[in-house]
This record gives sequence, C-alpha cells and structure tokens, in this order.
Amino acid sequence: MVDSRSTLDPSQRDTGLTEVDKLIAQYDEELPARNLTGRLAAAVTLACFLVSVFVLRQVFLPLANGNQYYLILFLAFVLPLVFVCYRPGLRRRSREPGRPDQPGVLDWVLAALALIVCLYPVLPITLGESGGGFDSFLDRQGSLTPLDVLMGSILLLLVIEATRRTTGWVLPAVCVGFLLYAYYGGFLPRSMPGAHAGFDWSQIINALYNDATGFYGVPLDVCATYIVLFTIYGAVLDRTGAGRFFVDLSFAAFRGSRAAPGRTVAMSGFLLGSVSGSGTATAVSIGAVTWPVLDRAGYPKEKAGGMLAASGIGAILSPPTLGAAAFIIAEYLQTSYLSVLLWAMVPTLLYYLGIFLAIEIDARRMRVRAVEVSAPDPWRLLLRYGYHFISLAVIVVFLALDIPPFRAVVYAICVAAAFGLAEMLFAGEGSMVERLRRYALTLYEALAAGVRSVLPVASVCAAAGIIVSTITKTGLGQELANLLVTGARAVVSNETAVLALTAVFAAIAITLLGLAVPVTASFIISWVIIGPALIGLDVPAPAAAMFIFYYAVLSEVTPPTALAAVASAAITGGRVMQTMLEALKYSLPAFLVPMAFVLTENGSGLLWQGTFWQGVWTFAVSAVAVAATAAVTGAWLLGPARWPERVLAALAAVLLLYLQPMSIVIGGCLIVAAIAVHLVLRSTSGPSKDVESAEAGESEAGESEEAGKLKSGKESHDEQTQE
Repeated sequence: MVDSRSTLDPSQRDTGLTEVDKLIAQYDEELPARNLTGRLAAAVTLACFLVSVFVLRQVFLPLANGNQYYLILFLAFVLPLVFVCYRPGLRRRSREPGRPDQPGVLDWVLAALALIVCLYPVLPITLGESGGGFDSFLDRQGSLTPLDVLMGSILLLLVIEATRRTTGWVLPAVCVGFLLYAYYGGFLPRSMPGAHAGFDWSQIINALYNDATGFYGVPLDVCATYIVLFTIYGAVLDRTGAGRFFVDLSFAAFRGSRAAPGRTVAMSGFLLGSVSGSGTATAVSIGAVTWPVLDRAGYPKEKAGGMLAASGIGAILSPPTLGAAAFIIAEYLQTSYLSVLLWAMVPTLLYYLGIFLAIEIDARRMRVRAVEVSAPDPWRLLLRYGYHFISLAVIVVFLALDIPPFRAVVYAICVAAAFGLAEMLFAGEGSMVERLRRYALTLYEALAAGVRSVLPVASVCAAAGIIVSTITKTGLGQELANLLVTGARAVVSNETAVLALTAVFAAIAITLLGLAVPVTASFIISWVIIGPALIGLDVPAPAAAMFIFYYAVLSEVTPPTALAAVASAAITGGRVMQTMLEALKYSLPAFLVPMAFVLTENGSGLLWQGTFWQGVWTFAVSAVAVAATAAVTGAWLLGPARWPERVLAALAAVLLLYLQPMSIVIGGCLIVAAIAVHLVLRSTSGPSKDVESAEAGESEAGESEEAGKLKSGKESHDEQTQE
C-alpha cells in the first residue's frame, strides 16, 4: 500500500509523518498547537481520552439535568485544554526545534480560571445570594448577582482569548465589535438603521452565560453533540489505516494513463474527506504521497499545488461527514442530517467533475507523461481492505432508518474499531498479547486525538454564540438583511434581477468574510445575516443554507488567505500566490454552481428537493455548464481554445446554470457555436501563439526529465504488513 509517510523527503521515511503533521498544524485554519512532550503530553492525552469517554457516554446515558448542563460540563473540560495546548503567540509559525514548548505560568492560570468559571453554574456551593447549583443559577436568569456577572465576564474574556489563540485576531475582533454594538447601540439615533433599545452589561452577560442563545447556544450544542463524535470517528478511521487505503486505492484505480497522477489526487481528496473533514489536512496528506509522482509526470509546482488544494478543500463538501457547518445547518433548519447529506450529493459531484475536467485538460495542454506506480490490483485491494467503507455505509444506512446522527456515528466508530481489532489480531505481528496491547494503544490515541482536534472548533463555536446572541437580541440580522436587499433594489427594479444581484452581493460578502474567519464561524455569521435576506426573496431555506455553506467553504481556496494552497506550496516548493491562483482556477466551476440553488425553482433539483427526474436533468445540464466553465479556465475544447470559443462557452455556462427552458436552449446553442467556431479556427490556422507559449512554459519542467517511466517504490498492503 502507498504509505503516507513516504512523503516530503522519501529518503527520510521514518520522519515523514512528523513533517506532514507539522504542515497540517501550521497551515490549517486554526493556529498551530503546542508540540507537548513528556508527562504533560501523556496527561493531556489522558484528559482528552476521558473527555471522549464522557461524550460517548452522553449519547446513550444522557445527564438527567438536561442539555445545557451537559454543555456547561463540555465547555469546562475543553476550554482549559485550549490554554494548555495552544500558544499565546501572535504568529502562525511552528516553534523552533529544540526550544521548550510547554505551557507557562500564565497558561496554567488561565486554564484554572476557565475550569472555575465554567463549572461555577453547576457547583452546589452557596455564596450569599450566588452559587447554589445549576437550578439556582437558572432561577436567577434575568437578575444575575454581581458574582454571576463577574464570572460570566471572566468566561467571556477567556472564550475570546481561546479563539484568538486558535484562529487569530479577526474573529475575536468581530466578537468585540458585536459586544460594543450591544452595549452602545442604544445610544444611536432611533432613525438610524441598527438602532436598538440598548442593553447594560449585566443583561449582555445574562444572555451569554445564563441563556441558551449565548455560549451554550446552537453552535456549541452542535460541536458537543455531533462534531466531536465525527472527529473521533475520523481519528479512529485514520489510525486503523483507512486514509492509507483510500490513497492507495486511488493510485491503483488510475495507474497507467497520462492523467493518472492528477486523477489520483482528485479521487484521494474525495475519499479522504470522509476521514478528516479538513481541507488543509486532506491536501497535505494526499500531497505528501502524490507530489513525487506529479513531479515526475511533469506537472509544474504551482499547478500541482493548486490541484492538491482544490481537491483537499472538497473534503469539507464530501458526504457522509462534510464539514462542521453541515451539522449546524441540520440544527438551524430542524431537519435530519441525512437530508443535508442528500442536499450535498449533486453539488459535490459537480465540484469534483470540474476538478477532473481541469486535470484532463492540463494533462493534454502540458503533455504530461504517464507514470508507472507499483500498486496492487484495485479489485484485490478492495477485496482485502474494502471493509473500511463499511463504517461509512453504516452511517448512511442508520440515518436512513431514522437513527439520530450522534448514535449512527457511534455505531460507525464501533464498526471501524472492530475491523481494526480484527486486522490487528489476524494480520499483525508479535504475540497475541502484544497485538492486543498495540490495538488498545491505537484506540486510546485515536479517541484522544479526536477530542484534541475539536478544541479549536469548540472555541470558535463558543465565540460564535456571542455573535448569534447579539444579533438575536438586537434584531441586527434582519436590519442587515433588509439593507442587502435594499441595496440590490437601488440598482435594479426587476424582481428576478434583484434576487440575482442580492445573490451576487451575498456571495462576495461570504467569500470576504471567509478570508478572515474559519468556515464554521463564516457560515454562522452569514446565516443569521444573509439567510433572512435570501429567504425573504422566496428562496427555500435549504437552498439558502447550502448557498451560504458552499461559499463559506470556497473562501478556503480564495487568495490571499487560501491556507490549503499555502500548505500545498510548502510541499511542492512552488510560489505561494501562483499556487493560490491555480487552486482558484481548479475550483472556479464550484463558484458558479451555488448560484443555481437560489436563482430559480428548478435549482432546488440540484439539492434533491424536487422529483427524481428533476434532479437528474438539472444535474445533467449543470454538468454541461461545469464542463463549459472548465473549457474557459483551461483554454481547451477539442484542442487549444482561443478567446472567441472561451467567451461563447462562458456565456453558455451562465445561461445553462439558470436552469430555465429558454436559457438552457440558448446555452446549448452557444455550446454548439463554440465548438463550431473552434473547429473552424483549428482548420484555418494552427494553435494560437498565446496557447503555444503557455504549453511550452508549463511543460518545460517535464521535457527535461528522462523519457522512461518511474517505478515509484510504493508498497502494497501485504508487503507493509509483512514488514
């Protein structure tokens, strides 16, 4: 099997995995965590493991005091770990080797404070009029004591600091801005948009600390109920070898063809999405294995990096796990998670169709060579290791049986763990006791890793509660939604044009917001502001939610802060900005598809909101539109394309995605016209000079390589087991 550890430097096989982990930590949307060592690392691992046990217990034996009580305990367990595991530094960089990376006195003080103020509402200790346990705390809702306000204020500061440590300055600054608006908005003139009655500090803290709309609102609820379980599931899958299997299967499926290395990247990104759910982590994991093959095939560094980033970001869009925001969609819309999975199916297929077509075009334009990779037969590989797909199927089947997603994923964890145990017992090395010991350690580390990876998400969700609470209490969301629609109406008067312009404004706003904050926070903020604007224009709620979700995700490949592209450039050694632009080019068709969700009623077919045949024909038309967009960005139809064909194809793509009968007919005619013009121009003259120069420049690296095929040295599963 292809080993992900044979990556950045094939000569350093034993240290490759460490390098991959460093890149994932450094360039993920969260800031890099500490590299803890010694007893402290063991203690943190134990703490995370115990939290995972607590979370799993809650699924089947929920606490009698209710959900908010559970959320209070969950935050009390994870928030102190943030201050232990994440540095207070302001820069996104890894600590220099050899320097101590342990928490300081301030970190321990903040961790202790976090534990105290989080547990304060549930501690059965009476302090005058304060304290007294959970029921007494809830009874004081709306009339908090000075000690309650003090504790809530400290927790507010700690949540903001934890968010700063894990995501940077932008999201905390946004939180502070909303707090200032909540406090000072009452002083605004009544005629001014956004003015409200005003709130004093105790009312603000009451909404955040004692109400279900603040720290313990929907975002943290989703994190503690769904996201943490799916991160545990992903960690168990990864530790039992599913990630390596998915990459190896991709190599085996496409070996021998000229575009095989690129196809492998795209397929690996789709499959690995079920393991990580993180775009940057997926890009780094597949890049570490596939970059040497892409390099030998003749792909320029920036092209390869862009391909890796675009394929990796697709992990956030790919069922059955999707990204964290997908669980929030299900909670906000009060629908099943299976429904969200169905909504995501067709757009995900269109996203990867665009990438596959771009890969095929680049393989022809750059004249890359076929690279022979030593990999087992794909059917043999599936027969031997296909059990990794079973746990994924368990999630879908159980969701179809109306089993709640948090239980379905726990069952999937059990299935994945059981197959991991069988693999260790029947194919592992050493005595039976040694195998069981290794398996127990693997499972222990997987459960702990799942909780540790959710720490930054929990911080973001708690901080998002500040924003959501402020918008809810002040009515700001509706004010901003009205402002967005009013701006569109100031430009055009036709209702269809108003909707189209509002969608364009919304897409730009979501993309810009996503440049600064993580996907989860971007979706939450956009939903409470932009969601009402779209729904007010008669856009169905599912379409509005998926529109916002996809643009929040696509901001991850938008320059100048496309971190997945930065991480990919670190692997390939390419120029960062050029790699970002290439990633944007590969994913560009996906920027148009969400528009189809909201512009016409037929767009709901892409989300399986209509009949089966509506879903089929809307997918077929949209696939043609994606192909036309790929032809535009890749400058290729049946051969190198000039600007006349590309302009016609671009117009065709826009009209086809409008998904109305007349626009589809006109778009189809433009496609035919583009092909006809292309054939005429090809027959009357040779390739254009700009295309020739582009091909020469892009294939320069490949032409200097030897003509023979590469034996990649990748190992099969059986060889790896025997070692």
